[in-house]
Amino acid sequence: MKQMEVTIMGQSYLLGCPEGGEAALGKAVAQVDREMCGIRDAGRIKARERIAVLAALNLAYQLAEQPAARASGTAGAPAASQGALPDLDGLIKRLDEALAQDGQLL
Repeated sequence: MKQMEVTIMGQSYLLGCPEGGEAALGKAVAQVDREMCGIRDAGRIKARERIAVLAALNLAYQLAEQPAARASGTAGAPAASQGALPDLDGLIKRLDEALAQDGQLL
């Protein structure tokens, strides 16, 4: 397995990558970086961990919506342009509630 050094939101990471998967991993890293920087640049959230969780939720939601978009014939259009992204304020509230209970899990 090959290793690749990547940068996400200004921080370097060394990731394992299967041979021949460099382009796909680079594309995934760029997408995660764009999503995280967009959330950070919106200015309401500063904690890197919360930004990462919200970015992961947004990307997972977009992936979940892709089969529905294909079935309805809008496969080429990104989910964001269709208004399919979840309510960011609602996600932030749910994240805050979950993180507040984090100490109670152990």
